[in-house]
Amino acid sequence: MEKVADIASDIGEYIRQQRSSAKISLRQLSKLAGVSNPYLSQIERGVRKPSAEILQQIAKGLRISAEALYVQAGILDLPTGGPVGDAIRADTELTERQKQVLLDVYESFRRENAAAGETPASAPKTTRDTTEESV
Repeated sequence: MEKVADIASDIGEYIRQQRSSAKISLRQLSKLAGVSNPYLSQIERGVRKPSAEILQQIAKGLRISAEALYVQAGILDLPTGGPVGDAIRADTELTERQKQVLLDVYESFRRENAAAGETPASAPKTTRDTTEESV
């Protein structure tokens, strides 16, 4: 039971940090997320553990990835992909759907290379023939 309390506390603290860095008041975020002010306060204090749906609404209000909140809440495992995946997830110019498509394509390339035993250094180079034919 302590683990659930720890997760609720961690997600609440994470939401509070995100809200503070975005310079949004608790009241503003509750309006943006469509959740009551007291309920959001309870989430931030670790009294309540929000559902995936509520986390999605809060993420939308904070303009961050719902996936980031899901990972913090223990709903999803920590994403893979290293700095490329992190950069895609952090890009504010992309929609969540666009981010997911890019991540899926990127991961498929990584799996394909791993299955073929290729590393970036051993992958075949695709170079254009730069020799010009004499006229």
